[in-house]
Amino acid sequence: MEELVDLIATDASASDVSDKIKDALMAKAAARVDALKPDIASSVFTDEAEEEEEVSDEQPTEEDE
Repeated sequence: MEELVDLIATDASASDVSDKIKDALMAKAAARVDALKPDIASSVFTDEAEEEEEVSDEQPTEEDE
């Protein structure tokens, strides 16, 4: 972040400032994606038997009877 402030303070070109902002946003986005990967992977690759147990806890509807 200090680099961005330095670029602005030294009258760097607009494209350099823009590139630095884009780099910072991409780094933040990548960090969030990496943080969420384990949770998403575990929810996608859960055991099907566990999901069936969760569904079976519901009360039967008229269609089930």
